[in-house]
Amino acid sequence: MIPKPVRIFTSAPSLPPALKRLQELAYNVRWAWDEDTISLFQRLDADLWESSGHNPVRMLAEVSATRLEELAKDEGFVAQLNEVCGSFDAYMQAGSTWYSRTHASDGLLAAYFSAEFGITECLSIFAGGLGVLAGDHLKSASDLGVPIVGVGLMYQQGYFSQYLDADGWQKESYIENDFASLPLTLERGEHGMPLQVDVEIDNRTVYARIWRLQVGRIPLYLLDTNFNANEHDEDRNLTDYLYGGGNELRIRQEIILGIGGYRALQLLGLKPKVFHLNEGHSAFLTLDRTRQLMQEHNLSFHEARIATAASIVFTTHTPVEAGHDRFSPELMDRYLVSYAKKSLGLERREFLALGREHADNDQELFGMTKLALRMSSACNGVAKLHGQVSRTMWQNLWPAVPENEVPIRHVTNGIHISSWISSSLKRHVDRYVGPRWREEAISESQWKHAEQIPDDMLWHTHSVRKERLILRARRSLQSRLERLEAPAREIARAKKVLNPEVLTIGFARRFATYKRATLLFRNLERLTQILTNSGCPVQIIFAGKAHPRDQPGKELIQKIVAASSTEALCNHIVFLEDYDMAIARDLVQGVDLWLNTPRRPREASGTSGMKAAANGGLNLSILDGWWDEGYDPAIGWAIGNGEIMENHAYQDEREAEQLYDQLEHEIVPLFYERSSEGLPLEWIARMKRSIATHSSFFNTHRMVQEYTETTYLTAASRATALYDKNLQDVRALSSQQQKVQEAWPKVRVRVDENAPQGHLQVGAPFTVKADVTLGPLSPEDVEVQLYLGRIAQKGEIIDATITPMELVKTNQKNTPYLYEAKNVVCTKSGSVGYTVRVLPKREDQPLLQSSRLMTWAQ
Repeated sequence: MIPKPVRIFTSAPSLPPALKRLQELAYNVRWAWDEDTISLFQRLDADLWESSGHNPVRMLAEVSATRLEELAKDEGFVAQLNEVCGSFDAYMQAGSTWYSRTHASDGLLAAYFSAEFGITECLSIFAGGLGVLAGDHLKSASDLGVPIVGVGLMYQQGYFSQYLDADGWQKESYIENDFASLPLTLERGEHGMPLQVDVEIDNRTVYARIWRLQVGRIPLYLLDTNFNANEHDEDRNLTDYLYGGGNELRIRQEIILGIGGYRALQLLGLKPKVFHLNEGHSAFLTLDRTRQLMQEHNLSFHEARIATAASIVFTTHTPVEAGHDRFSPELMDRYLVSYAKKSLGLERREFLALGREHADNDQELFGMTKLALRMSSACNGVAKLHGQVSRTMWQNLWPAVPENEVPIRHVTNGIHISSWISSSLKRHVDRYVGPRWREEAISESQWKHAEQIPDDMLWHTHSVRKERLILRARRSLQSRLERLEAPAREIARAKKVLNPEVLTIGFARRFATYKRATLLFRNLERLTQILTNSGCPVQIIFAGKAHPRDQPGKELIQKIVAASSTEALCNHIVFLEDYDMAIARDLVQGVDLWLNTPRRPREASGTSGMKAAANGGLNLSILDGWWDEGYDPAIGWAIGNGEIMENHAYQDEREAEQLYDQLEHEIVPLFYERSSEGLPLEWIARMKRSIATHSSFFNTHRMVQEYTETTYLTAASRATALYDKNLQDVRALSSQQQKVQEAWPKVRVRVDENAPQGHLQVGAPFTVKADVTLGPLSPEDVEVQLYLGRIAQKGEIIDATITPMELVKTNQKNTPYLYEAKNVVCTKSGSVGYTVRVLPKREDQPLLQSSRLMTWAQ
């Protein structure tokens, strides 16, 4: 017998009047990056702060009434509370933010959709870097005053907790999220009843509640299906796990996230002008927005799709194929084909073509990234190199377009600095750089003042954080050994493992095989010699999780744990169980050197290295992700020269040897080179340069400002221009696109036989003429361009200059149009070539796909 309640209610803590505002502070997770609010709750009960998982809401539910009455009479505590509340009120009511000063009249509201959000460690609804980036995005939007709302899922059990067995093998457990003990508020309607979104899934209606998490000034709306309105366990369990189960659960979750999330905003009365898809998980929202526009404005699917795309921007996060969700035709038939027919008027083939490369290949999977690319007006990767990789990866969707013109740009990721640097370092930055860095992106010249922080002050701050990290590592190891009932000798040794005076390397991330966590162990004998050098020892702290179904990733963890258990290395290597945001903070704040060894170019960004850099940690990394942009030999070290090799075994051997050489001959000696005062002055100089240089660019304030000014406002302006005319223009745009699409196979271009060839002098002007056949199209429908550049080894044109060609002769009696480029000048010597191409005019074309048509001279 499992007892079931007949009534459910939520009880709230009874706070003395003087402490009433503690609850308001607890329910806004601004405390996650405000050190003064954290200090207040630690003063409330330091032990409870730790045991609650840094959760003020749970603290207030569990703290004793006696303690609360005691603090209500404590003038010092009440004064601190009032001071924190004053700061909170000033933040929430600020009339002047970066956005209000620069763009307040633009009327923007953006909705940011993500399958995971890493806001704080007590809210387990994220798995890794994608979620933490999403959380940092919202935090910076809050600080900057950018009008954004977040949309995601509220998982009942979230991502797994990790523990290691006696063999060092990763095991998983799931801890249920108690929503009543989290800083969540259930959204309710006029009569106090919870709002419910309904979505049809597998021929029945699934309902979702809407929880609000207040992230500073930004609301984050999270959908949850685990309640009584859903009669089937399959529906109630839909939001149990993040990235759990197989593809069938994944497609159901993504229907709730995309379609349900979009409908939740409508139910809340919110009308965003821009929708930002953080990865392809939420791409189904583009379908439901299209459905709504079709119904409200009596549009065809193609017409409504243009209006939808105008307001959709998409960020792709991974250059790894497995990171892009794809669903079988059978799953699409079961869950979405009937929706497409009934709501969008699309036949099966036409609908599935939205997520396929080849429309007629009925065995091809339906790709969420392809859907997002086809339904968006802008797309970006998350680093400069990742933008290049993404253009290569998705070029097949634009087969006639040169790779460098594939319409995927980049916005380099950053970190929310206030969330990741230590409170003592924040005070130093406030003093020497000024506090404005907390509110907006400031220039590199302003950040340069961080180099004025006194050497001894910065080193002391770092040393304290390092000691804190080592204490955490000791407690973690001791706890694991006690759980495994290890011998008393091993437990006692765990209490003294690691040395705060020793060069400490950090390696923490998701344990996917391409990240090569064990590259360092390729030559174990040489590694042991480096770590155990009696005069200049080194120690390494590892942390990270492998996906529950990733056996090779678990084997990497096991190999590291086995090495850390040997007599030679047990005092030099520690693996921290159950990597989370709290462990991540201690690591990036406490290590001397951050190590990253992905196989280039498979690391999209890698923000953990940015977090270490902002704290003064130095980076030793493959030139991949952010480090391809951030590497500076005056600050950190690069492994390799950015090579991409097909022979992975040879590459691993070569890069491991270089890694050992750099540690042995450069990094270790530099760290142990001390002044008469015992300070590593050159190392500290690099720390300062790291803080000053990397913090100025690799931060989410800069990133969100860039998204706002180059993407959100552009998309909002484009959408507004359409909606101001009640979407009348989309019919004309749709008609034009369809006309061009149908006529394009008849477009031909031929360069005049007398065009220049052979030898030309640099700087000498020449003329190129071309005959262009347009079929039923007219010159007003197209652009004709001269494409001039160097000839590469394989015969292709690179580094091209594009010159518009002018119409000089209209066609008569079915003769081609004559186009001409006069006074063309070649500025480069060597092998140079040119061609001519024709493409549709791109005015007022929000669809990324509108740029895929292109005909080249034969």
